[in-house]
Amino acid sequence: MIKSIEHIPTICPYCGCGCGIYLVVKDSNIVGMEPWKDHPVCEGKNCQKGRNAHTFSTSDQRLKTPLIKKNGVFEETSWKAAFGLIADKFQNAEPDAVGFINSAKCSNEDLYVIQKFIRVVQKTNNMDNASRFCHSPTVPALLSTVGSGVMTTSTISIEQADCIFVAGPNLQETYPIIARRVIRAKGKGARVIVVDPRNTLTAKNIADIHLQIYPATDLALINGMMRVIMDGGLEDKEFIEKRTQGFDELKNYVMTLDLKEIEKITNISLDVISEAARIYATAKRACILFNSGIAQHAAGIENIKGLADLALLTGNYGKPGTGVNPLRGHANGEGFGDMGPLPVFYPGFQAVNEETARRFEEIWGVKDLPSQPGMTYMDMVEKCKLLYVVGANPMLAAPDTNCVRKNLEEKDLLVVQDIFMTETAEMADIVLPAATAMEKDGTITCLDRRVQRIHKAVQAPGDAKPDWVIFCELAKIMGFEQQFSFDGPEQIFEEIRKCVPQYRGITYERLKSPGGIQWPCPTEEHPGTEVMFVEKFPTPDGFGHFQIAEYKPPLEVPDDTYPYIFTNGRVVFHFHTGTMTRRTKGLNNELPNGFAEINREDARELGIEDGDPVLLKSRRGEIETVARVTDDIRPGLIFMPWHFSECAPNVLTGPTAGPPSKMPEFKFCAVSIEKV
Repeated sequence: MIKSIEHIPTICPYCGCGCGIYLVVKDSNIVGMEPWKDHPVCEGKNCQKGRNAHTFSTSDQRLKTPLIKKNGVFEETSWKAAFGLIADKFQNAEPDAVGFINSAKCSNEDLYVIQKFIRVVQKTNNMDNASRFCHSPTVPALLSTVGSGVMTTSTISIEQADCIFVAGPNLQETYPIIARRVIRAKGKGARVIVVDPRNTLTAKNIADIHLQIYPATDLALINGMMRVIMDGGLEDKEFIEKRTQGFDELKNYVMTLDLKEIEKITNISLDVISEAARIYATAKRACILFNSGIAQHAAGIENIKGLADLALLTGNYGKPGTGVNPLRGHANGEGFGDMGPLPVFYPGFQAVNEETARRFEEIWGVKDLPSQPGMTYMDMVEKCKLLYVVGANPMLAAPDTNCVRKNLEEKDLLVVQDIFMTETAEMADIVLPAATAMEKDGTITCLDRRVQRIHKAVQAPGDAKPDWVIFCELAKIMGFEQQFSFDGPEQIFEEIRKCVPQYRGITYERLKSPGGIQWPCPTEEHPGTEVMFVEKFPTPDGFGHFQIAEYKPPLEVPDDTYPYIFTNGRVVFHFHTGTMTRRTKGLNNELPNGFAEINREDARELGIEDGDPVLLKSRRGEIETVARVTDDIRPGLIFMPWHFSECAPNVLTGPTAGPPSKMPEFKFCAVSIEKV
């Protein structure tokens, strides 16, 4: 008997690149994946995670039934019983007492329903997600300079750049498909500049110039480059005159900077800074790519303002292969912001205020929507008595893990909705089983504003349900049946189109073609928008606005007790908190354990050899791991991947954050290290 085999097209659930894959389904089970060769983003190429994208969904560790904790032990229960307990607690709570932490691993339809539930049923704007810890500085920085915090070009058009300035990302490990585009551009003659305190694979294999700066001195470097450009008269005078405001003020500030002092601060020679500046300024099309490496600092907003200034100064907006482009870490990282489950934005990045609340009251047919900004991620962890966590893992993702644990232990009710028993779920009072992206239909929006379809390949295991279904059922129990009577994700998307102007011309029918549609797409006849800001910026006056960003040192610096700088990041085989990749045998076997990179000179002074167990301490806590001795890291710097719960770096990192983004200083804290 021949068994039926289907190939279901969908999008890889890992990073924000938006690569297409085919799920191979045999007799209602996912048995593998195949490349999607005519998908324009990846062209049939997938990274290690993409080639294993289906595996975690079939893990025997999947949550399959609701659980309630009794006397410290989880017991299986029904959806009805779990919903009853949640509804009773949340219905009787004041709006400020409840908080919701959500995930960009959810679909657009999931996220839209979740934020609607929070606002309509709970009457609060207390909602946030892990993007708070990736790109919260991006939005305020780019709103004030160019009017929008999104990627301004497409990942495909990166190939058209003559210069690619990589500020922070280790592309070959974290965004391999984008690294492929950069390599292609280089093959056409583009010059690649990489800024990173580590000698990463990207720096080794792709960079023409590697600016191996002293950690957290990015802004000093950027300001120094602008000084070199102005000294040489290399700024784009026509662009500045026609499309910007505030240049004279910026120039007056930049010309006061001492390049010798910048050389000292960054530990990069003035000759190298000057060479990088000239290459960037003289390129016909220069593209800036950045991620959390430059954003995860208390000064993240200033860092990104500096990048925008650099692009405005040289006229690098409004053309393919240009712009200042944030690289989102999650598959639906851009869609998360678009759908509005945020404390300061309704869907479509419409600011939380009275006018916006009234507009959505009319659309949703309700009254008394919240019109004041809600709490951000860490404020909710600390202050909300009732916390509902969807697809997120604060016990690994949030800074100062010991403090997070204490706060979660004190909740009156902690609900976790996820696909696995994560470290946060283990602390919950109620755990709800959710469906993966392979088990539901919907859409996601990847990092270049590309809206694409995901397709259901198989049924979710046991009693697991899609996130949007869970919240619709809970809303109906709590008395809001009319507002949550969706018959499927396409009907939800139709409501999204009404609420989000950028999505108005996008339909499920139009998304049948591979590669999706890039918003803004105002009408069904519109092809979508590959390049933003072609004629004007979405600022009130249409101009780009230079912003003076002054370099300041990190808030916590090394001292005699904690003499080393600590930083962290991703590796090619794992993703985020490891929830999916560490349950993927092929990936976990490649790197089953964490490590701490230490410079060879530092290791020699401390008597540490490669593979030795070491103890790291900070002002917040301590962790044990093994040493990886290398010349690829600067003396005085320690690096760890953050995917491993048994040696979680955020035990060490601090909670200090700069307003208004409230970004913790993940990429810089002071530690000690010693051989165990």
